[in-house]
Amino acid sequence: HYDSNTMKTEPKQDWMEKITDQQYWESQTQTAQGDQQVFKADIEILKQRFNQTGGVHMIQMIVGCEWDDETNKITGFDQFAYDGEDFIALDLETKTYTAAKQQALITKHKWDRTDAAFVMNYLTQICPGW
Repeated sequence: HYDSNTMKTEPKQDWMEKITDQQYWESQTQTAQGDQQVFKADIEILKQRFNQTGGVHMIQMIVGCEWDDETNKITGFDQFAYDGEDFIALDLETKTYTAAKQQALITKHKWDRTDAAFVMNYLTQICPGW
């Protein structure tokens, strides 16, 4: 969990605290601080796409995976919302992003070219190891 007020990442589950060390959390904090800056810029871009001039806006991201130990099937998710509404999500079957809003199409085309393969690898190869 990353707290944007304290700008620190910390475990929210006891099991995560037990299997990780301080160096891991410092690395995650650095990554999250960079992501925070990217999201600030992304909000400005999205405000333009949605013809918004002010106000408080929010980007939510959820990334994770599940491994079925009986079937060995791995499912993963990389989903984003803007102001509480679905915006874009990775489809593991097609290995492309699905735009939930017209304003997400530019992002979809970019991420299909630049991010989909990396995220697919993370969700299916790295994430299940946790």
